[in-house]
Amino acid sequence: MRMLLRVCLIAALLVCYVLLSCASEHKKRKGEEFQSSDKNTDSTIQVKRNYTRAHDRRPKVVTRRKTVKKTGSKNISMEPRSDTGCTKLGGICQPKRLICQGQYLKDKCSRAKTQNRQCCMPVGAWSVLCAGHHNNRVRACDVHGCGAFNSRGGKGFHKAVDLVCDDYGIVNAPFSGSLAGPVSQKDHAGIQYDGVKLLNDVHCVKIFNIRPYRYIGPAAQGEPLGYVLPLQERFSGITSHLELQMCDGTDPSPLI
Repeated sequence: MRMLLRVCLIAALLVCYVLLSCASEHKKRKGEEFQSSDKNTDSTIQVKRNYTRAHDRRPKVVTRRKTVKKTGSKNISMEPRSDTGCTKLGGICQPKRLICQGQYLKDKCSRAKTQNRQCCMPVGAWSVLCAGHHNNRVRACDVHGCGAFNSRGGKGFHKAVDLVCDDYGIVNAPFSGSLAGPVSQKDHAGIQYDGVKLLNDVHCVKIFNIRPYRYIGPAAQGEPLGYVLPLQERFSGITSHLELQMCDGTDPSPLI
């Protein structure tokens, strides 16, 4: 009886061992199949991605670059947009090929692409300097010299214009501008002549042999600036006058 029980127990253990072995083998095979399916899925996805990248022919977005035109600062010309800079001075804008009875001034007119225009200042563009006179009369030659521009006198040429004025006569501003302080000069004999400087955006003059009322501040065209100092006490027989000199040494005759 005991022998039979032992045999049954051993048989039962063997059966359990076989069942457990089969279960374990089946579980192992199932895990390997699952891993294999994952690898196949990854490879399929990778192939699809590569295929999509290789066959993606959608046009790329192209950003157009803005072309910036480089312009040197030296080539930029600040041209006037209107002719008011010329007309307010009493001039007229016209092509430079035309004859100007006075003189041309630069950068005062608006320029068209087809023509080069400049401001023509007529003769006598300035008002009369000496009160009581109808025009700016240039001093003629006398025993002490001549009053015209570039006339010979003393040790060189006269780089100014002498305008006939009465002793103690009122001197008016020839154009609107600003007084820029006193000026003085000496002749070949060492005699000093005093005066005042008047300037604006276009002109700059020195007026000698006058006693200014003031030396600085704005001055309107025709406004009294001072009076003429007498010359007869020093130079007997000379024509009383004031001396008008451009600051740059040019001839003021076309403007007076």
